[in-house]
Amino acid sequence: MPHVFAGSCTRATLSDVRWLPVAVVLVMSTACTSTPNPPEQPDQQGRPTVEVVGTLPHDPEAFTQGLELVDGVLYEGTGLEGESTLRRIDPATGEVKQRVDLPADFFGEGVTVVGDRVWQLTWRNGVAIQRDKNTLQEVKRATYEGEGWGLCRDGDRLVMSDGTEELRFRDPETFAETGRVTVRRNGVPLVRINELECVGGAVWANLWQLDEVVKIDPKTGDVLTTVDLSSVRPADVPESNVLNGIAAVPGSTDEFLVTGKNWPTIFRVKIKEG
Repeated sequence: MPHVFAGSCTRATLSDVRWLPVAVVLVMSTACTSTPNPPEQPDQQGRPTVEVVGTLPHDPEAFTQGLELVDGVLYEGTGLEGESTLRRIDPATGEVKQRVDLPADFFGEGVTVVGDRVWQLTWRNGVAIQRDKNTLQEVKRATYEGEGWGLCRDGDRLVMSDGTEELRFRDPETFAETGRVTVRRNGVPLVRINELECVGGAVWANLWQLDEVVKIDPKTGDVLTTVDLSSVRPADVPESNVLNGIAAVPGSTDEFLVTGKNWPTIFRVKIKEG
């Protein structure tokens, strides 16, 4: 999601990635969110924990909107008008190996890889751009109604967020909408669903302006888990630089790369659900 702060992947190997070891364990906060409903409040033994198992340099000029790790390449979509890009990043070094700029009037959003293509959303332009995943050259465009926020691939469909309580399902080739589901946490619709990652039959999502990610059952829309990542935030990062960007480590359903808008670091974290 693009705003400033107010107030399925192909299997790949990461054994050669030079992660810097860190030993940090975080416990999920039970504070109320800025949405109408509070997070789940399981017993003490049932709360998720987060271990930071490595770090990776991240371009602090990148206004991160989408993040996905496929075939040993980290794809990142960035936002802001006149600054939006799609990037191929070396996950061993954080070096940007390749990038393309979006048209100056486009505000880039979430990205996902489908075969040899990459889809990238735009915020209020109503346009999804499909690119060749190796060259990043544009292949075609598709249009949609409403805003574009997050995007991920769940098997033979795409899952898209638009800032509301709904997830939209789309055809991975035509981008036509094929259905929707309402996301609820504790029975209450959950809004501000942002960057998405599909893995293990679930949809993980950032919540805009919150240091939380949630695990969603795409069949029912129920939030299964809420994880507090506030302690991952770098000490020198202002609150305006919100958490955004979650990419599953291929071959795992509990390890992710996470970062934020204009953060200097990408964190590799292991989430242990209660």
